[in-house]
Amino acid sequence: MTDTTSQFEGAVIDLDGAEPAAWSAVTWFAVLSMAATSFALVSAEFLPAGLLTPMARDLGISEGTAGQVVTATASVGAVTALLSNVLIGRLNRKTVLVSLSALAIGSNILAALATDFWLLLLGRAGLGIALSAFWALSVAVVARLVGANATGRGMAVVTLGVSLATIAAPSMGALISDWLGWRTAMAITAALAALAMLLQLLSLPTLPASTSNSLGDVFRLTRRRSIQVGMLAILLLMTGHFAGSVYVRPFLEQVALLTTGPIALALLGFGIAAVIGNIAGGRMADANIHVALAVTSALMAFAAFALVLWGAHIGIAFGFVALWGFAFGMAPVVLPTNLSRGAPDALEAAGSLMVVAFQVAISIGAVFGGYVVDTYGAAGPLILTAALAASTLVLALLQPRG
Repeated sequence: MTDTTSQFEGAVIDLDGAEPAAWSAVTWFAVLSMAATSFALVSAEFLPAGLLTPMARDLGISEGTAGQVVTATASVGAVTALLSNVLIGRLNRKTVLVSLSALAIGSNILAALATDFWLLLLGRAGLGIALSAFWALSVAVVARLVGANATGRGMAVVTLGVSLATIAAPSMGALISDWLGWRTAMAITAALAALAMLLQLLSLPTLPASTSNSLGDVFRLTRRRSIQVGMLAILLLMTGHFAGSVYVRPFLEQVALLTTGPIALALLGFGIAAVIGNIAGGRMADANIHVALAVTSALMAFAAFALVLWGAHIGIAFGFVALWGFAFGMAPVVLPTNLSRGAPDALEAAGSLMVVAFQVAISIGAVFGGYVVDTYGAAGPLILTAALAASTLVLALLQPRG
């Protein structure tokens, strides 16, 4: 984020104050426990991208239907993001975070043991609650751990878990499912959540709530045109991304004719490129947020369309999967920064809307992607990705400056 103020429990925090002091070992341990939690939760969220084919085969469902496990995570998460800060009231935030990790453990175990599609959906819905509630609390908790002047640095460490999960989850999930089965891959994410919970118990200080929260401020923000445009950009680009990315493995199998090993390498390349894109997106967003949004959407549109045209060639498929990953890595930096420009006086409330928009986009993307892949084949979702990313590019070019 490039804004200089943030709302935190009713007060405005100055993020440009004095030079932050060096962190103690205790502070580092606490922040790293948050990073471990983000890694565990996001690993579980991204896992289906590498498990879709064997999971669908084992449960006797189509790949499009299996892709709806992403919908369950996201749709429940969208409601959770909007209500979590209200529902937890004055509960100690450490207790809430530990409980969310416990919920993730149970949800991942249920998914690993699921004997039918509906039990799998139930497990993924529980993960959606844990995931969205964690992100809704993360900025406020990090600010209390490291101090207002070091909030950005603290969140950078926490989101490192996201970058690592982006690299590890799809590729390792594909390999583990091939060697030991998709259920074992799901069970490993439960173990990761257990480790994160242990780190939270050992390192997080008590975090009593100083105030309750209301939906009023969040809903009032939606009246601002800049917030409406920012949320629409998230909805278009992320709907497009998740409409296609969930079905990349079937595309690589059916069009590029790749086996599990090369597919895992392609997904690994996607993750590594996403980390690089994250860094590039941060720098570009600071320089010119409008250009950053246009570049992000243009690269994703081009990568998806190029895969449809030339994805049958293995080398080209690898290259454009990586380019897609680069664009996706830019998006989690560029899209929230673009949205936040409309609410420098209420960044925490804007953050709740950001999470809702992301989760709704994931849910819609998975639904439409599933329909398209079952109706039009493996290339269909990628065409949808290209079209929606191109629409985001048009929005970025037309977005008012200021």
